[in-house]
Amino acid sequence: MLSFMPTVTLSLDWRQDMKFVSSPGSPAIELDSSAPGVTSPPQALAYALMGCMGMDVVHTVQKARCSISGMKIRFDGVRAETHPRRFTSMRVHFELTGNPADHVVRRAIDLSRDKYCSVWNTIRTDVKLETTFEVKRK
Repeated sequence: MLSFMPTVTLSLDWRQDMKFVSSPGSPAIELDSSAPGVTSPPQALAYALMGCMGMDVVHTVQKARCSISGMKIRFDGVRAETHPRRFTSMRVHFELTGNPADHVVRRAIDLSRDKYCSVWNTIRTDVKLETTFEVKRK
């Protein structure tokens, strides 16, 4: 029996200084360590976490037959003061607009964190993750 191992292949091209951009054929991204208005690698990780968990939450809430008309996700992270300046704690706050019950949203977030979000489950186990949410009822 053949086993399938999903793979991800991406490529970046160095432009100048600390600027990298996606190579042709790879999804668009631009990274820079300190240029204003350009995403840094740690910020890209935060965006990846928010996107991964957000997609899980939308899918789970909709699967529960609840409707939402909007979602905003906020990330707050604390980084170590010394190199490698990794994240030591993260807080992800979900603000949903719609009428899903709180227990549905909490379950969706817990499922993402504990089972489905590949980004979170790739991060070191000693990083503290706090998740919070609020629902703006229509």
